[in-house]
Amino acid sequence: MHFLGIEIGHHSVQVGALDLEGARMVAQSSRPIEWIEGLPEGYAEQDPAKWISALDEALRAVLEKLGDARSAVTAMAVTAPAGGLVVLDGDDRIVRPAKLGCDRSARPEVEELGRTFGGGPGLIEMTGNAPGAGSTAAQLLWLRQHEAKHFQRAERIFTTADFIGYWLTGEAGISVSSAAAGGLMDVAAGQWCAPLVDFIDEGLSGRLPAILPPRPARGLLRPSLARNWGLPSGVLVASGSEAGAAALFASGAAIPGNLLADVSPDGALVGLSEEVRVDYRGEATVGRGIGGHGFTRMAMRNVVAATELVRRHYGWGMPEFDRMMAEASPGADGLLFLPYLRGESVPRLPEAKGVLHGITLDNYTPANLARAAAEGVALGFGYAMSRLNDIGFEPAEVRLTRDIGPTAGQLLADVFGAPVVTVTGGGGALAGAAMQAAVAYFEERGEDLGFDEIAGYVVAANEATRRTPDAARHAFYEDLLARQQYLAETLHESGFL
Repeated sequence: MHFLGIEIGHHSVQVGALDLEGARMVAQSSRPIEWIEGLPEGYAEQDPAKWISALDEALRAVLEKLGDARSAVTAMAVTAPAGGLVVLDGDDRIVRPAKLGCDRSARPEVEELGRTFGGGPGLIEMTGNAPGAGSTAAQLLWLRQHEAKHFQRAERIFTTADFIGYWLTGEAGISVSSAAAGGLMDVAAGQWCAPLVDFIDEGLSGRLPAILPPRPARGLLRPSLARNWGLPSGVLVASGSEAGAAALFASGAAIPGNLLADVSPDGALVGLSEEVRVDYRGEATVGRGIGGHGFTRMAMRNVVAATELVRRHYGWGMPEFDRMMAEASPGADGLLFLPYLRGESVPRLPEAKGVLHGITLDNYTPANLARAAAEGVALGFGYAMSRLNDIGFEPAEVRLTRDIGPTAGQLLADVFGAPVVTVTGGGGALAGAAMQAAVAYFEERGEDLGFDEIAGYVVAANEATRRTPDAARHAFYEDLLARQQYLAETLHESGFL
């Protein structure tokens, strides 16, 4: 049987078919989405009707690749990036173009929410997160204040993924993970935050969709769509998800206690927990995973940038970089790299720059520079781990989203003081959506295949990449992390970082 994942991205719509028996994506297609041009700076809007036409084309292409196997399609699910705003009137007509999660026009509204509710700390106390300009909360306030007629016409309010879910089924609602990422939900309580909703508009609560639980499915694919696409009747549509939650699921993180190090360019350290664990210092964001569990995410901006800088400077490939890093001793003979080349989220230093500290006539070598760059990134992960430890996470191991090589893998294990292992399978938010569709199908049939079983079936640990920490090196890196943080704090407080 096959399960379809649909991802409505900011630049394209992707559709993929997961063959659960082979635990792999067997067909995939994408279509670009046009942005609305000529808008003021900071605006990012699209026509939701374009999503539908792009979805139709991409899904037909996937079904053509499947051929006769399209009859084995049993369920589908939709995912999309966090935030964004789609509003429909009482006749289900699109009121205005959709504002995306990357839209920044609602920055003044974010400031207004902060002034009203005690700034970031007050908002975190209420919802678990301080909403940004791309949040549903800020964008609804923007709509009421800037386009009052459009706001009054809005009878149905959706995020991107939930609008498509509604179009596919006729069943309204917002997935718990999308609601958690939109800034209007008390993430820990799992319900809309009444003071925030009422501040935006006293009549807003009646227009917000119900928050859908992870199970059961949203509904059945509309018969007209099934006929148009040549699909069997009774295809299930899962509740859907926010893309970050879908990607987390696709990496095999499905049950409380899992800890994942995302080593992509916009990486993170993410922990799943039974209950939502809020970071009241505001460095982490909290959300709800596809299975409804809480997750705490420490975002990092420079996971790849710092090492890429050194590689580009010397013209190295990854094998050469790994070899040079291995030649240097821990601590890089005193070189300490603050890798904040793109600013940083954790620690919260959005305007910071990179710093190379401790240069001498003897230690400024290619090997030490490679080691210092890698250690700077690893110590960033170490800081994120210390913050997760502060709020109750005690992982038995850390999963990595990709193989980063033996030397870098060992470095992370030594910094964490916990084993690390790379996971294989999955493949991002698109795969996570297809996996969610599989869970919905088996749930509907009454079979005991839940989120953790599906994740375990599709995603596996590559034991050849497992690295265990060395106690002495872990102690060394704990001291080095303290030095890194002292240097960063001192430079920041004095205005040099």
